Order: sequence, then structure tokens, then C-alpha cells
Amino acid sequence: MRKPVVAFVCVHNACRSQIAEALCRLLAGDVLESCSAGTEPKDRIDPNAVRLMRTQYGVEMERSQHPKSLEALKPVDILITMGCGVSCPTLPCRLREDWGLEDPTGCGDAAYEIAIQQIRQNVLELRQRLEKGLILQ
Repeated sequence: MRKPVVAFVCVHNACRSQIAEALCRLLAGDVLESCSAGTEPKDRIDPNAVRLMRTQYGVEMERSQHPKSLEALKPVDILITMGCGVSCPTLPCRLREDWGLEDPTGCGDAAYEIAIQQIRQNVLELRQRLEKGLILQ
């Protein structure tokens, strides 16, 4: 059976959405296929996000991920926006959520760590809802 595809979307696809893609792959990769994109993608992932994900989770985001546009996504089942007011009317999906996360870009490590922990919790809750059959029925 095919795993549902979840896309994490924000404006630049450089920080929160990249963290979410990596954490979903790490914490729920057996039940979800994760990807990310941005409406105005940057040319690289935020170096602070890369550093903190490496130190906290041993994840090397730069090796397997890069910023990309919405057009680069394959069809998705779940669309999750990070809280930046992004709307994706041309991106069909079965479930759409907004996680309402503050962008830590340009702030200190504490702001990144808060975002990482919120994303981690949200990914685990998404996994749990999927496994319990509360979504995508």
C-alpha cells in the first residue's frame, strides 16, 4: 500500500518546512512520505536550521534536501503550511492544515529550538492521527 505524501510549505522553503520534512522522514517515514516546497524558494537551506538539526538529531539536511518550488512537488495527500499565510489554491490535496509557527530565521538558537520542538510535536501528532485512522479515511 502506498504511503500518503505530506508536503510542508512555507514562503522560502529554507527553514521551517525543511525542518518538518526532515523530522517527518525521521519520525514518521515508515507511514508518511515527506517533501517540502516554497512559494518563493531561497537558494539554500538556512545554515542555523542545518546546524541545529545536525546537532540535535544527527540529520544532515543538506545531503538529501534543497529548497524547491511548488511546481516541483508530486501529487500530495496532506498539505501543511507553516504559518506564514501561504495559500496554495492550485495544489490539490485531501487534507490541508496550517501549523501557525513563528519563523525563527534571523533569531537566536532559542527561537530555532522552539520551532524544532513544535514541529517535532506536530509531526508526532500527525503520525498518531494517521495511525488511528482519524485522517485520510
